[in-house]
Amino acid sequence: MPMPPTATPYHPRAHPPEKTAFIMAATGESVSFGTLERRANQGAWLLRAEGIKPGDHIAILMENRREMLEVCFAADRAGLYYTTISTHLNESEIRYILADCDARILIASDRFVPMLERSAKASPLTCKVFGVGEAPGAFSSWSDDVARQDETPIPDEAQGLDMLYSSGTTGRPKGIKWPLEPALPGRRTMLVDLLTTLFGYGPETRYLCPAPLYHAAPLRHTMVTLKMGGTAVIMDRFEAETSLKLIEQHRVTHSQWVPTMFVRLLKLPQEVRDSYDLSSMQMAVHAAAPCPVDVKRQILDWWGDIVHEYYAGTENNGFTAINSAEWRAHPGSVGAAKLGVIHICDATGRELAPGSEGEVYFENGQQFTYHKDPEKTAACTNAEGWTTLGDIGRLDGDGYLYLTDRKSFVIISGGVNIYPQETEDTLLGHPSVLDAAVIGIPDEDFGEAVHAVVQLMPGHQATDALREELLAHCRANLSAIKCPRSIEFRQELPRSATGKLYKRKLRAEFWD
Repeated sequence: MPMPPTATPYHPRAHPPEKTAFIMAATGESVSFGTLERRANQGAWLLRAEGIKPGDHIAILMENRREMLEVCFAADRAGLYYTTISTHLNESEIRYILADCDARILIASDRFVPMLERSAKASPLTCKVFGVGEAPGAFSSWSDDVARQDETPIPDEAQGLDMLYSSGTTGRPKGIKWPLEPALPGRRTMLVDLLTTLFGYGPETRYLCPAPLYHAAPLRHTMVTLKMGGTAVIMDRFEAETSLKLIEQHRVTHSQWVPTMFVRLLKLPQEVRDSYDLSSMQMAVHAAAPCPVDVKRQILDWWGDIVHEYYAGTENNGFTAINSAEWRAHPGSVGAAKLGVIHICDATGRELAPGSEGEVYFENGQQFTYHKDPEKTAACTNAEGWTTLGDIGRLDGDGYLYLTDRKSFVIISGGVNIYPQETEDTLLGHPSVLDAAVIGIPDEDFGEAVHAVVQLMPGHQATDALREELLAHCRANLSAIKCPRSIEFRQELPRSATGKLYKRKLRAEFWD
C-alpha cells in the first residue's frame, strides 16, 4: 500500500499556481491551481455578499463541470455546509432536499434552469437561485457575479463541510451531517488523513474520476487529490473504452470505480482491452457495492495487484479496506476495519461470534446525525452506541468483513432468509448478462418468491431459450432456494450514476 505523503494539505494556493489542478475530459478544459484559487476566493466573496455566514447552508445542482469544484472549494473555505444534489432527481425530490437541508442559496447549471423556472412559477422556491453558464434565465448569473468579486481570500475564512444525502435506494434520501468545527481551512481532517494514508494521494497523483461529483466518494476523493496537490481528470460520464483511453492519455496513477464499471470494462472485446497502455496505474480503488468474486479476480488478472477495495457509507461511521494481496488471502472480503471497531449483531442486538451472519455495526467511528431526523439517527444506533448502515455480513477469524446484502433487500420465502447478492453475482457470471437484480415478489404459498430482472449484453436476444439457460446456470451454481423462480428481461436496470441499484423502484412495481 502506498505510504501517505508528508505534505500538509492546504488551499490550492499552497501548490504551484501554474500546475494543472483538474481537467474536464470531455472538453479538454484545464484549470490551474492559481485559477482555482482565484475563482474559489471570488466565490467565497460572493457568498459573503449574499449574507451567507459560517455554519449556513448552500446547495449545488450541476453536472460534472469546472464550476462544480470551484463552488465546492469556495464553500469549503467559507465555513459552510454544502449539499451536492443528484442530477437524476426529479423536481419534487430536488425541492425536498432544498427545504430539508435549509439551503439559503442554490447554484445550478443552465441545464436545470428551465425546470427551476417552471417550479418557481408554480410555487416559490425556498432559497435564492443562481444560474451557472450561458443561460441563467430569470435567475442571477453566478458566472457574471462571481467574476466581479475580489480574487484575494476573504478575511473570515473557516473550514466548511459537505452535507450529502444518501442515494435513497431504500427510501427518502437522508442528509448526513457531521459536526462543523470552528477551524481555519487547510488543516488535516480525519478524511484527508484516512484517504492519503490508505491510497497515497499526493502531489504526483493523477486521479481519474469516472463518476458524478455529486456523489460522496468521487467528490471527496477528488477534493483530497487537489488539496494534496495532485491533478484530477474528470469524466462527464462513464464510458468503458473512454476511461481506458484517458488512463493512457493522461498517464493516470489513481482511479476509482464501482463494480458495475468493472463488469462493463471486462465485457469489452479483448483486442480493445489490450490496445491501451495502462502501465501508469499505481492504485485502482473500488467501493459502493460488493464486487462479485469472479469479477474481482478478472480485474486483478488484468490490472495486477494494484486494486484496493473499501467499504464505507456517506456517514463514514466506519471504514474497512483491503489490498490485493489481502483479498487473495480472503477472497470476497471488503477488508478489515481502518476506522472504528466492527461488531456483528443479531436482531436482538446480541453480538455474534466470527462466522455468523448478522447486522454490521461500528464502534468508535465518525459521529454523525441524519439531518432533521432523530428517529432515523436513533434507529441506526444500538444500546451500546454502535451504529449501522443496515448491511448484513460476517467476520472471519482474522477480522475481515464479508458483506451478504442489505437488510432491507432480504427475501423471506417460506420463512427462510435469502440474500439476493449471491444470485445476482451468479447471473453476472453468464456471458450473456450485462446487469442483474434479484428481488422478492409476492407469492401466495411462500410469501415471497425469488425473481430476477436481467439486462442482456448488446447483440443478445431475450428468448425463452435464453431464460431457461440462465435458470439452468443458476441451478448449477446455487442451492435451489436461491435460484430465481422467474426471470424477466429489460433494456436497462434502475441504477444511480455511481452504480447503486434502486431495488426500491423494482420492488414497488410488484408490491405497491
